[in-house]
Amino acid sequence: MFFKPAIDLFKEAGHESLCTSREYREVVELSKIKQLHLKIVGRHGGAGKYEKLCESANRIFELAHLVKEFEPDVAISFSSPEAARVAFGLGVSHIGFNDSPHAEAVARLTIPLVDHLFSPWVIPYSAWNMFGIPKTRITRYRALDPVVWLKRSPLSSSSLTSNLINEIGLETSKKNVLIRLEETKASYIADKKIENSISMVDAIVDNLSIANNIIILCRYEDQITELTKRYRGKAYIMQNVLDGTLLISLADLFIGAGGTMTAEASLLGKPTISIAPVRFYIEKYLIRSGLVKRAISSRDLVRLSSKMLLDKHYTTTQKNRARHILDSMDDPIDKMFSFITSPA
Repeated sequence: MFFKPAIDLFKEAGHESLCTSREYREVVELSKIKQLHLKIVGRHGGAGKYEKLCESANRIFELAHLVKEFEPDVAISFSSPEAARVAFGLGVSHIGFNDSPHAEAVARLTIPLVDHLFSPWVIPYSAWNMFGIPKTRITRYRALDPVVWLKRSPLSSSSLTSNLINEIGLETSKKNVLIRLEETKASYIADKKIENSISMVDAIVDNLSIANNIIILCRYEDQITELTKRYRGKAYIMQNVLDGTLLISLADLFIGAGGTMTAEASLLGKPTISIAPVRFYIEKYLIRSGLVKRAISSRDLVRLSSKMLLDKHYTTTQKNRARHILDSMDDPIDKMFSFITSPA
């Protein structure tokens, strides 16, 4: 979603690109939807530290051979520890994107090694300086990352939306509540043993599923298996990977336990509630700007959700507010492209 426009820009300018990813369910399937050819190298290590370490080491080894053969002039990644290590080891200039200093393990493994960092303006320089990169090697853009695809790909057509409604089997007489689960296997959650959001999701399903369609978008296969059993007959658990923007277009209310889709839904003007298990700069900005509300308990979540679903004026206000904010934002990809292709 983020790098496809950059790849297209480089191709149009006559440059050659090698696009890689590890084996990761959502990335691999979404790349097929977006017709983006990826060279799959290694796989996700899961939640355990030992498994993460071993898979990272294996991926570094495989990437080193691939990158040495390709001989790139520059590497671009969304703070990939393996990309950082290989680029540094082979002496390749590395441009890194990152909007998540709260993901400390990834930041410690990447930020000190990147030659230049691109980041949203709402994240202070001090958040990055602590990882060993000076302000002079940071470019901040006045945008959130979903702006890259939202400005290029507006909400999907009604025909596509109708097809998706039929595919999921939604009851058209009901409103749609879309819930996005958190990255429970990410180190910033798994290592700190942070309690997941399942009790809050339970409250939504228990209190709102009779009058509304509850749609849950998981991140991992085991989440799908667990929640399919847990909410059988009460919620729609998405089994396949879909274009998130298309899915958001169906929602009357979005509840996010992560970051990217919460920002995406709010910038599209959808009534949005965050139940993320950690606090982060992007969420704080979205709350400050009035695009997102935060629920601090199951009771609070049910109250906010019920109110938003019934308040037509609030829905209209959110659409207008989001349109104004989205229109005012930069394009991060254009900024990066100019940085790389302009004469030194």
